[in-house]
Parts: sequence; C-alpha cells; structure tokens
Amino acid sequence: MTDAASPSYTLRPATPPDVEGARRVMLDTIYRDFGYGYVPAWHRDVVEITATYLDDPRHLLLVAVHDGEVVATTGVRSGGPVHPPHPRWLAERYPPVTTAQLVRVYVSSEHRRHGLARTMVHSACDFVAATPGYDSIYLHTDVNVPGAEAFWRSMAKEVFDARATGEHGQGVGTVHFEIPMPVGGDRGDASRSA
Repeated sequence: MTDAASPSYTLRPATPPDVEGARRVMLDTIYRDFGYGYVPAWHRDVVEITATYLDDPRHLLLVAVHDGEVVATTGVRSGGPVHPPHPRWLAERYPPVTTAQLVRVYVSSEHRRHGLARTMVHSACDFVAATPGYDSIYLHTDVNVPGAEAFWRSMAKEVFDARATGEHGQGVGTVHFEIPMPVGGDRGDASRSA
C-alpha cells in the first residue's frame, strides 16, 4: 500500500517490545468485536504471548506496526481443534503436531480495509509452508463478527459449520476452515512494508 491515501504499515514477526501492543489489539478485539470478553480456556495465549509465540520456533506472531504502534496481529501455533467441545472427527482430522492453526487475526478498527489481514494471513501461511512438520492450515472463526465469514470464505474452504451445535455456547457462530498449503512459501518474506 503505497498511495498517499493509505497509511504505511510495517509487517514483521513480533519482538518482545511488541508484546504489550499486540495484547492490547487482541483484548480490544475480544471485548469489543466478540462481546463476550476474555475466556481463559480460549485466550490463554493472549496473556502468555512470549511463551506461546516468541519462544517456540514453530509458532509465529506477526504484527503490523503504524507510527510505532501495533495495529494488527496474526498468529500461528501448532494444534487443531480439541475434542470436546469440537467433534471428535474434526480433532482427528487436524492432529496437534502436524496442524498449524491460524489465530488472532485481528486488526484495530481504525486500520481495517487496508488489506492488512489478507497480507498477514498470506505471510503466516508462507511461514507454515516453510516450517518442517506441518501438513495443514486450520482455523475457526465466529461468523457473527461483521466481515469475518466473508473474509474467510474468500481465502479458505469450509470444513464444518458448527453453528447448529452450539459448541462454544449460545450466540457464538463457529465455522471451521482450512487454507490450502502454499507451495514453497512463494509470496515472500514476513518482514516487509505494506
């Protein structure tokens, strides 16, 4: 994004100084967009960012930085859906060691519609393709969040629509997706300007 109307962003793997800014973006999204707030069983990585993402070479937290501030995040961590609450067949389809799960694809509201999420997801998928041991890219989303369903349907293939099961409780519209594995991480480096 280089035209004068678009702000400039730097996309890169998170470093220790980014942790508080990344946590702020994540918690703002969880409270404002999801409306149910922090749930320890679902959001432990938000508190333990360093241990979850920075200390594990098979995990990644990408950040988008604008004017020195973290304004977007995208995470990769090994592991698929867990049974319960998810169906056993789904957990078996995505074993924890060979599945890369995309998580925390969040953009601060004032920085949306600049292509950040899409660019960060592509970079995260390239990281997965270049990391030995992964053979699938999995994610789930709450499709009640405005724009979430359309965004993921434009990039991923639906595996299971769990809205009827209520697996995450009343009012949470979970849909599970898979993204095709990129061949050879061909879209470039995770560290770039947008």
